[in-house]
Amino acid sequence: MERRKVDQLKPNPNNPRTIKTAKFRKLVNSVRNFSGMLEVRPLVITPEGIVLGGNMRLEACKEAGLKEVPVIVVDWSEDRQREFIIKDNLGYGEWDYDILANEWNVETLLDWGLDLWEHPEETEPKEKEVNEPCKCCGK
Repeated sequence: MERRKVDQLKPNPNNPRTIKTAKFRKLVNSVRNFSGMLEVRPLVITPEGIVLGGNMRLEACKEAGLKEVPVIVVDWSEDRQREFIIKDNLGYGEWDYDILANEWNVETLLDWGLDLWEHPEETEPKEKEVNEPCKCCGK
């Protein structure tokens, strides 16, 4: 791991992830309040300084006024880079909402950026009831 100046790093023009304004503000606050996280989760960059992992964190670091950030430099093929970009952003696990509700402070979790209202059962589309009569038989 090494450190690089923020202004020497380039966001990946092909980054398939975006961040909404409210979540970006939370990320900026997270970087300001706990910049040590960057030491254990550095940005992943190419030798040319293009960010493969941590594009949103890079933008948050800029907004937070950081001048340098920890990075890991990888020299991978383009195919391996593309694979990493997707796999780095996959969320394989699921939250145990009972544990979160009973053993964690909800306000703190929300402040940290956890979207508690995105419970899987609540985000799945619900079947609509169809009360219209059948067009062919009228029933």
